[in-house]
Amino acid sequence: MGQGSGRKEGFRMSETGSVAIKPADIVTLARGVRLRVDEVRGQTVLLAPERAMALDDIAILIVNALDGVRSIDAICDAFALEFNAPREQVGSDVLAFVQELANRRMIEVQT
Repeated sequence: MGQGSGRKEGFRMSETGSVAIKPADIVTLARGVRLRVDEVRGQTVLLAPERAMALDDIAILIVNALDGVRSIDAICDAFALEFNAPREQVGSDVLAFVQELANRRMIEVQT
């Protein structure tokens, strides 16, 4: 990347300006992003500076699996086996959710 571009080396940008996530990517929560239980509302949220995202049970499982070690493909394989679900559907759903996290700048791709 050229000087002053503001982008990190190794990142793929989508048309919306966010990182384009691929199944082989290994991702983790971005710096400053934390999974927390909101005791008042009784729900789990993903907290980032000046923003939050409420999560359902499946989203919590996905976020917890983003360990910075396994690829999205490996996570999908494990979920398909654990929940006896069609691998293609699991892959599609997980990738869509992880892409949404990327669009919100809540994850980082390991390079």
